[in-house]
Amino acid sequence: MTDPGRALTPREITRRLDEYIVGQDKAKRAVAVALRNRWRRRQLGAELAADVYPKNILLIGPTGVGKTEIARRLATLARAPFVKVEATKYSEVGYHGRDVESMVRDLVDAAVQLVRAEKVKEVEAKAAAAAEERLWQALADQTGLAEYLDQAPGAGAMEGGMWRARPATPAATGLPTHTPHELAERDQARARLREELRSRRLEHRPLEIEVRDSRTPTLSVMGPQGNETMGIDAQALQELWGRSPGNKTKVRKLTIGEARRLLHEEEADKLLDQDAIAQEALDRAQNDGIVFVDEIDKIVSSGGSDGPDVSREGVQRDLLSVVEGCAVYTRYGHVRTDHVLFLAAGAFHFHKPSELIPELQGRFPVRVALQSLTEADFARILAEPKNALTRQYVELFRTENVGLSFTKDGLERLAALAFRANKSTQDIGARRLMTVLEKCLEDLSFEADERHGQTIVVDRKFVDERLGETGDDADLIAYRL
Repeated sequence: MTDPGRALTPREITRRLDEYIVGQDKAKRAVAVALRNRWRRRQLGAELAADVYPKNILLIGPTGVGKTEIARRLATLARAPFVKVEATKYSEVGYHGRDVESMVRDLVDAAVQLVRAEKVKEVEAKAAAAAEERLWQALADQTGLAEYLDQAPGAGAMEGGMWRARPATPAATGLPTHTPHELAERDQARARLREELRSRRLEHRPLEIEVRDSRTPTLSVMGPQGNETMGIDAQALQELWGRSPGNKTKVRKLTIGEARRLLHEEEADKLLDQDAIAQEALDRAQNDGIVFVDEIDKIVSSGGSDGPDVSREGVQRDLLSVVEGCAVYTRYGHVRTDHVLFLAAGAFHFHKPSELIPELQGRFPVRVALQSLTEADFARILAEPKNALTRQYVELFRTENVGLSFTKDGLERLAALAFRANKSTQDIGARRLMTVLEKCLEDLSFEADERHGQTIVVDRKFVDERLGETGDDADLIAYRL
């Protein structure tokens, strides 16, 4: 398999992360090196590669500084299976909560979806052609052309599982004959119908068509952690009993556009090798998978010997076995976690990383402290990233035919108010910008449909009018923002 990260050097990875994340250069460099090391390991011999383990990373920093965004964008760049989990969702085995190994099953499911999407693109043209042919056949049945297809000279039918051509003379079969003029007209009708279907001019036309029944009841076996932890393959049992979702069909009345999408999925599934997808997904999950464990500081024990602290330390022990490397059973087969890259993150406001159990600390050898965002960082976050909030609002208002623009002093004022709000109340990082900007544009958003053709300029004066001259007052900012 060709590694998708081959073309990305650490410098290129950092540059692409810069397009979405402001600052945090140390964290970007650390994850860029970790991603490049995945490709480097692929270039080694099989014996040596088996002993090269990923250098898992622990990201430490307050909320809203970019920890989650770095992990999410990294997985997108690598086109690798990625799953984000909250450490607080899990509990020690025997307690009520999710089993830690379920994060690996979630990773495999993500890998299957990723590989399947790639394979669907490879058969896109064939699936589209097959779906259009089914649509044409259904239209022909409902427009009377099917009768012509059955009666035309040279037509045939399935008999005993084999295609049997009919005689060239329809009279020999007792079927009604057609004049050459009638046959020519029907040929033209067929061609016209196919052309209209191909050019998407009939997408809103209603059509009755047989499609796969996706509502087939599924088998569920009750267990504390689900079917997989019990070693039960529910899908295999369903197939054995003839209850597999893919075995039943039903006739539905849809528009041609809706039917085209459903048929395209069905035809793509027919062209795909599901076993090959599962095998490639397992390989991708084992060698390229990334698991991001957020809020890891919330499972640090406070030192008590009872209550929730018992389960928290148990979660750390269970997580240790997964991070160290073990075999996890999934519906697609066993998966080894030895070479899965684990990224963990936590604010560590009330605890220190050194309070994690020593064995778990050792499995995260790379530690990166992310810096709190400054007022200047807030101004950059509003203007520079590809997915900046200001750009989102501009596009949202454009749907109402309202122009929206931000001046430099307006952005600086918004950044200053957000920064001061974090200092005066709870520091929630860049998420405070959402609060400030939404409050500033609240009236405009409500009245946007009444302002067709207008252009709104958000400058310092506009911000002060909406948020008040006392926006810097520590006693009032908690109520205004």
